[in-house]
Amino acid sequence: MTGKKTDHLVSRTIVEGLDRAPHRAFLRAMGHDDQALESPFVGIAHTASEVTPCTMSLRPQVEAAKLGVTREQMTPFEFGTITVADSMSMNHRGMRFSLVSREIIADSIDSVARGHAYDGLMTFASCDKTLPGMMMAIARLNRPAVFLYGGAALPVPWKGREVGVVDVYEAVGQVYEGTTTEEELAAMERVGVPTVGSCAGQFTANTMALVAEVLGLAPIGTAYLPAVYSERSVLIKRAAGLLRRAIDEGGPLPSDLITRKSLENAVVAVGATGGSTNALLHLPAIANEVGLSFTLDDIAGVLESVPLVADLKPGGAFWAKDMHHAGSTPAILRVLRDAGVLHTDCPSIEGRTIGEIADSGDAADGTVLRPADRPISDKSGVVVLKGSLAPEGAVLKVAGLKHTVHEGPARVFDCEEDAVAAVRKKEYEAGDVIVIRNEGPAGGPGMREMLGVTALLYGQGMGEKVALITDGRFSGATRGLCIGHVGPEAAAGGPIGLIRTGDIIRIDAGAHLLDVDVPPEELAKREPVKIPEAHAPETATLRKYASLVDPAHLGATTHRNTR
Repeated sequence: MTGKKTDHLVSRTIVEGLDRAPHRAFLRAMGHDDQALESPFVGIAHTASEVTPCTMSLRPQVEAAKLGVTREQMTPFEFGTITVADSMSMNHRGMRFSLVSREIIADSIDSVARGHAYDGLMTFASCDKTLPGMMMAIARLNRPAVFLYGGAALPVPWKGREVGVVDVYEAVGQVYEGTTTEEELAAMERVGVPTVGSCAGQFTANTMALVAEVLGLAPIGTAYLPAVYSERSVLIKRAAGLLRRAIDEGGPLPSDLITRKSLENAVVAVGATGGSTNALLHLPAIANEVGLSFTLDDIAGVLESVPLVADLKPGGAFWAKDMHHAGSTPAILRVLRDAGVLHTDCPSIEGRTIGEIADSGDAADGTVLRPADRPISDKSGVVVLKGSLAPEGAVLKVAGLKHTVHEGPARVFDCEEDAVAAVRKKEYEAGDVIVIRNEGPAGGPGMREMLGVTALLYGQGMGEKVALITDGRFSGATRGLCIGHVGPEAAAGGPIGLIRTGDIIRIDAGAHLLDVDVPPEELAKREPVKIPEAHAPETATLRKYASLVDPAHLGATTHRNTR
């Protein structure tokens, strides 16, 4: 060893001293020389795999990261973790494992980084639950880290318009309705996802990529840059320099970046862009990892003052690549600063404050992104509801909705499969409120997403004529009057487990209300719903999860942080 001062490096635990000769021997077997052993150790954690096109963009990005880390005179150690892709698990029992995978990702990254004494992390994620899973790991580890998003796929021109995978989902419903042929559906499925990368709209992955930048965890410019653009390699190599500075200076650490103010900024960004309601589940979970209580009630208060300024799919007209060309995150932050809803003094891994990043942003183009004085709506694109049906709260994306008030009879289903079967047969009426219960964090278990049902409804031309309520979740690609995360869930004895087909349900998004027109004393007399036998956790993974998971309004985490 050269004697260079490295006292602040965690990695010295395994490389310095007589007793560490065996450790050094293993490191040398990996091809590391004296200089590599003296340098900071950087874990490069990723979800690159061939289980989904979302993650197939990551391999070249990881290679760029290793080059960047080496150029900054640090030593890279690549390792991977799992992905359970919503694309493959949607609309069948496999979706039970999607949210569960968020916890597994966080646990696995934290375990490797601590077990191998890495001084810092560069993390890569590119499918819905992989993003919050990586951010939770970064927060829990609380060592210098940079989060990097793999990027979105591109849409494809199709018969005079641009389409993506959600159009394929909705075309399935059109086939059942008879308005599209199976041949047309087959042709669309062959082009619906033309490149690797995450889904192309402001769905969960792109929403959480924006969240990462607003929290200060990610370098600016990665959230909306398409996966296939070569500019990503340049940004990734620059990110290695940001990490080197954070390691040398002892910060900023994730706990410096993830604060109540920055979490509020993230909520503002989600509401202003009509982002995925899943973000309202993930933000409390990320906050929990740094010891902060940040619940759905906190989120509701922030959303009260947020305007909708980005016209992004699924509620709007434009794609992630359009937001990139319209100025990306800095342009969004500039609008939010002008609207007076942004904490501008929050730091970032960039070394700039959020306000300084906003100052660098382009002016709103007026099409993809509206200026503060001319928003799409003066109300947030995402809202929190409460009432007799959801005492702990529920979430709804209102961006793009023509009607936000609805009253109608409940049509109750005890699982997603029953609801899908009924919708395929059109065993419902216009005005109904379709209720899917026993799909919560513990009751599912796993809080499945309901994109299959909602896409069928839109394909049948009924998406704006019914409402849908569940204690499960909705995909970030979902559109319509679809209310998720209803709490308490049925398995916890919530009112959603007591309602019956025919009960009148009232929804008023403007007033943030979700009520059932049944007197409390009558509800109290009703027998709680029995969890269907098909919902019994069939694996140890699901049994562990169901026994540990918190309610949705707390983030559906499997532990409360006591650090």
